[in-house]
Amino acid sequence: MAHAHHHDHDDGHDHGHGHGHDHAPRDFGPVFALAITLNVVFVAAEAAVGFWADSLALLADAGHNLSDVLALLLAWAAATLAKRAPTMRRTYGLRKATVLASLGNAILLLVAVGAIVSESVRRFMAPEAVATQAVMWTAALGVVLNTATALLFMRGRDDINIRGAFLHMAADAAVSLAVVIGAGLIAVTGLVWIDPTLSLIIAVVIVVGTAGLLRESVDMALDAAPRGIDVEAVRDWLLGQPGVVEVHDLHVWAISTTETALTVHLIRPDNADGDAFLHKACHGLQARFGIGHSTLQVETGGGTACRLAPAEVV
Repeated sequence: MAHAHHHDHDDGHDHGHGHGHDHAPRDFGPVFALAITLNVVFVAAEAAVGFWADSLALLADAGHNLSDVLALLLAWAAATLAKRAPTMRRTYGLRKATVLASLGNAILLLVAVGAIVSESVRRFMAPEAVATQAVMWTAALGVVLNTATALLFMRGRDDINIRGAFLHMAADAAVSLAVVIGAGLIAVTGLVWIDPTLSLIIAVVIVVGTAGLLRESVDMALDAAPRGIDVEAVRDWLLGQPGVVEVHDLHVWAISTTETALTVHLIRPDNADGDAFLHKACHGLQARFGIGHSTLQVETGGGTACRLAPAEVV
């Protein structure tokens, strides 16, 4: 029986160790700092104008932007924690913090939706006039600011934690644009019900934009295979490697929002070139599927059958 725990360098003994991982958030500290600072200033200004202009749409957008500031703080903290070195207790370090942050961000957005819907219903029952010009100028500034902030996170969208920040900012830009249009319509038509209607539309936009992030975050938290990795294709590829006659106990899960791990048992009767086979297979998993943390156990099939071979055994 042979084992391999793959990383990118060889140690010259029966096991290979190293890291084939991509820590996408590693250089996003300055981006997070800039994005948070800009958004805090804007939220304060937007809320002030929203109260003065009595615009629920603007206040809803300010509340959404405030939740995004908290989301950015969570994402930044998680990205920082993910770089902490492993310990004997936390053998993967704190990489899973990025998954928890993305899950927390999705939940935070849904809480914000509840508050927006509640206030929108109240405003339908008691409509109030809106200072449309002030609302339009403030929301227009939000379009520019949120678009610029979203662009800062574009290159990290392969990381769900960074993608969450990107989606927050991109959605904010779209929502602010809707507020500009709504204020313009109120100014032209005088129909004040447009303001709470826009707030409800904002809530729907947030829910739609959050659904995918929430689903993927929950999957990662439950150690599901990351989106984009076809486990059946991984199994077929391993089964197609030289000398492999059976694959069992295959597990693929996310260590963090950018790192994927795999463990598997392979039956390979003729395993004379064991070390070379292990390193080739592990490098193949990295190159073909982006799985950078692979542990392979090779069995020759003789003697006692592996107790983990049955499909129903985890």
